[in-house]
Amino acid sequence: MKAVVALFVFSFGFFLASVTADPDLLQDVCVADLSSVKVNGFACKENITADDFFFAGLAKPGLTNNTLGSLVTAANVQKIPGLNTLGVSLSRIDYAPGGLNPPHTHPRATEIVFVLKGQLDVGFITTANVLVSRNIKKGEIFVFPRGLVHFQKNNGKVPAAVIAGFNSQLPGTQAIAATLFAATPPVPDHVLTKAFQVGTKEIEKIKSRLAPKK
Repeated sequence: MKAVVALFVFSFGFFLASVTADPDLLQDVCVADLSSVKVNGFACKENITADDFFFAGLAKPGLTNNTLGSLVTAANVQKIPGLNTLGVSLSRIDYAPGGLNPPHTHPRATEIVFVLKGQLDVGFITTANVLVSRNIKKGEIFVFPRGLVHFQKNNGKVPAAVIAGFNSQLPGTQAIAATLFAATPPVPDHVLTKAFQVGTKEIEKIKSRLAPKK
């Protein structure tokens, strides 16, 4: 299995060399100075080490004892400064039985997932409002096109996990429910009641459930 994962990561990196969504780099490396002012990326720092290109955070399963039963562990430029200008990043997503990675988008990247264990019901919705979905299991791959709303759900009785690759150092994530119902300042109720054709009470109930825990 380790060999298969290694092959996936290698193939993904080779693929990204020609389809990266981020601007091309103009030097060998540009390790991010995370304390710098971010202008469509990070400034380069002068002194670099091997640790700037290393991250061990995907080795262990994430804790899924939360409301959604899933956890995304990102390995992007904010965790690996050496990814700055390289146009690539990964994430590990863990799912408890019944766990959901809720409908969301990545505005700056296409996503490709490789199933480490378990099985998932996955899908994305096109701009023509067509759902493209199927079940995927250990060793299989599925692609979510850039910017389209997508999801993953573990309907199995055992935990599941995937490695997700992105053709951006910082793909960004907008969770649909949280974006609409937990924004700061809040989206006006009259906008949401009109959009969803429901009353103010229903909108306030959803907002209260999605409000950040204090």
